[in-house]
Amino acid sequence: MNLRYFLYAFFLSAGLLFLATSCEKDNPLPGESKVEEADPEPTPYSLEIPTGFPNYLPANDNPLTLEGIELGRKLFHDPILSKNNKQSCAGCHDQNIGFTDAKRFSIGVEGKPGVRNSMALVNLAWRRNFFWDGRASSLEEQAFDPVRDPLEMNTTWPEVEDKLNDNAEYRELFRLAFGVDRIDSNDVVNALAQFERTLISANTKFDKHLQGQNVFTDLEQAGFDLFVSEEADCFHCHNGVFMSDNTFRNNGLQDPIKDEGLGGVTGRQRDVGKFIVPTLRNIEKSAPYMHDGRFQTLREVIDFYSDGAQQNSPNVDPVMLKANRPGGSLGLTDYQKEALIAFLKTLTDEEYLNEPRFSDPD
Repeated sequence: MNLRYFLYAFFLSAGLLFLATSCEKDNPLPGESKVEEADPEPTPYSLEIPTGFPNYLPANDNPLTLEGIELGRKLFHDPILSKNNKQSCAGCHDQNIGFTDAKRFSIGVEGKPGVRNSMALVNLAWRRNFFWDGRASSLEEQAFDPVRDPLEMNTTWPEVEDKLNDNAEYRELFRLAFGVDRIDSNDVVNALAQFERTLISANTKFDKHLQGQNVFTDLEQAGFDLFVSEEADCFHCHNGVFMSDNTFRNNGLQDPIKDEGLGGVTGRQRDVGKFIVPTLRNIEKSAPYMHDGRFQTLREVIDFYSDGAQQNSPNVDPVMLKANRPGGSLGLTDYQKEALIAFLKTLTDEEYLNEPRFSDPD
């Protein structure tokens, strides 16, 4: 073997050894992995359904996960969703007062008031219509509006997306919750909706009464008996565990009509002046009342239903028409009004109003 052949053989064997070593790195032995472990899947979460509540029908395109819920909670309390980073969802939906606010009309980022009272948030997982006029049919759809409303957060979704994508913490949280590398508006509303579906109130005197526990005082019991009687006629609209039948009605507030409500959404004359029947849960805490926040106290509300409904209002609900009574009114006595107020206060859920899982995580 001459020297030239020897050197050729040496370099050839060295090259093969290098290739073998390289291939060994690229092609691991069975049981070994050549790539980093994938991120774990989000942790599924099931709502705990309270006694007496109907079954919950999950949103199949937005399943609940622990990561999604916690992300939604953070977003709900973070003013990053607004134009000037000063207003959050919680700014108009304060947990301590039933996830509403104490103003007749909420004030937006530009210092301008809105046109309707901020709605209380509770037991939303079972709702199918949102906003006073029902213009959204899901929590995801609902969450798009406040961000771009000029009287609320007054920004655009592309601006919100840019801010979130510039935030390393949010990029990581969205990656863990939804497996995305870039955040878009659909991910944001999905997270918010997941959190809002966990806002369940079911621990009141009223709930205990439904479960057969005798916890009412005599005045509260008198109010409840009146509430479910034809004499006061409250139960036709406010019934069941949700204290709302989730229909749209004109309760005689307007004559003439200034806010078309559902009619402004559907364009149908028969819907003009109708608004969704709100829940009465935590009603003691969520003043002011009605879609336009015109009443500051429960007594004012009951006085209205007893004696003040506009029975000539277009599309007024038949429940509001009491033709067999003088002037069409209920004519409730002071005692009856106080009894009704006592019962309404049994709908307050202190646990819900102070639940740490719903509060600002920061």
